[in-house]
Amino acid sequence: MASASAIVTAPERPPARRRRADLVVLAVEAALVAAAAGVGYALNARGAGLYADAAPLYATWSPHVGWGTPAALLVAVAVVWWGVRLARTARWGVLLAAGWLASVAWTLSLALVDGWSAGLAGRLTVQAEYLHEVPGITDIPAALAGFTDRILDFQPDSWSTHTAGHPPGALLLFVWLDRVGLGGGAVAGLACVLVGATVAVSVPVALRALGAPDAARAVVPFLVLLPGAVWVGASGDAIFAAVVAAGLALLAVRGPGVAAAGGVLLGFALYLSYGFVLVGALALVVLALRPASRLRALIAAGAGVGAVVLAFTLAGFPWWEGYRLVVERYYQGWAAERPYGYWVWANLAALLLCAGPALGPALRRAVAAAVAATRAGWRRAELTSAVRGAGPTVLLPLAAALAVAGADLSGLSKAEVERIWLPFAVWLLVAAVRLPAETHRWWLVGQAVTALAVNHLLWTVS
Repeated sequence: MASASAIVTAPERPPARRRRADLVVLAVEAALVAAAAGVGYALNARGAGLYADAAPLYATWSPHVGWGTPAALLVAVAVVWWGVRLARTARWGVLLAAGWLASVAWTLSLALVDGWSAGLAGRLTVQAEYLHEVPGITDIPAALAGFTDRILDFQPDSWSTHTAGHPPGALLLFVWLDRVGLGGGAVAGLACVLVGATVAVSVPVALRALGAPDAARAVVPFLVLLPGAVWVGASGDAIFAAVVAAGLALLAVRGPGVAAAGGVLLGFALYLSYGFVLVGALALVVLALRPASRLRALIAAGAGVGAVVLAFTLAGFPWWEGYRLVVERYYQGWAAERPYGYWVWANLAALLLCAGPALGPALRRAVAAAVAATRAGWRRAELTSAVRGAGPTVLLPLAAALAVAGADLSGLSKAEVERIWLPFAVWLLVAAVRLPAETHRWWLVGQAVTALAVNHLLWTVS
């Protein structure tokens, strides 16, 4: 009887045909982005209520350069030229450190294209953002107990837009920073960059723990040159992505204690964004792919999640009540006018601009591998082992795609997904390692060009 690994490594098509298919998908991506921009322009001209001047992105057209421009170009060239080789040859610890540093440099340089204040220090201080509420939090337990009372709009003490749209954990992050003497927009912006860049460490650690050491190395340059870095600096969603990635990485590492720590982080993620219930799909894949102790890890992680949920509930914030109210608040604002018929597909164009052009061809290869594994496993009555044998470079991106599809179809993610879906975009990019190794540099060029074009042609809004 054939092993699962033998099943899934069977060739799906000749290499030339697979590469032609990649180019077809690339053309479809370009058409989707062009259509979303063209239709968005026409709808804005008609006053259709998109509330996004440069739809499908929440941005305005404003071609510009800045102090960060030469730095961003240098980082991009360095990663494209040396990144792929270093990812293969550097010692593991050195690679992770270099990946984090390069990610910080890439994100900071992109942010500084817009200038210090507009690009970094001032982004989180506007009225809609979390820092607007920090000075008013003088009693954290009281704020938690009364959090749901201030979610709905059109009240004298309604929370600002971002605070109302998230559970209280998001606000608490910045309150805690302020309490330890690290308040203000500059520190908050730098925290988003420094913490957000850790996804370039957490994702490879997870892949290595799940038995894909080569993929763990190959994915690092793609995570560094993530076009979504435009929104990592500076946006609270950057920290959210880092918390989710670290939680999943801990869940992948052996040992129930580590899994419990991962559960605590994933539990806290539920109090950063209501949409992170969808992270459950990724967590289940990680648990299924762990080499051993899956049940013990599930119990430990479940206990970690439960402890966080219990703590917030006893503090006076019932998650389910917050979710009910935030849906009501959502439709008190622009969401009531933003047309679902446009955003349900234009959101995907925004995701492509966040994850980069490598996403479509990479996902195509992941889907093809999953289909081949399923067919072979079905024929041999080894479906479960064959699907598991497809590995993390197939199952994690597909789980992330499933989560994104759920968020998109829900109608609760109309616009601004280029930052909201950052926590899923980094796992979608895991599929990029399935692209032919000799083409990685060219795909990285495409990733960098996408980020540079967005950042220099548009004035993005966090």
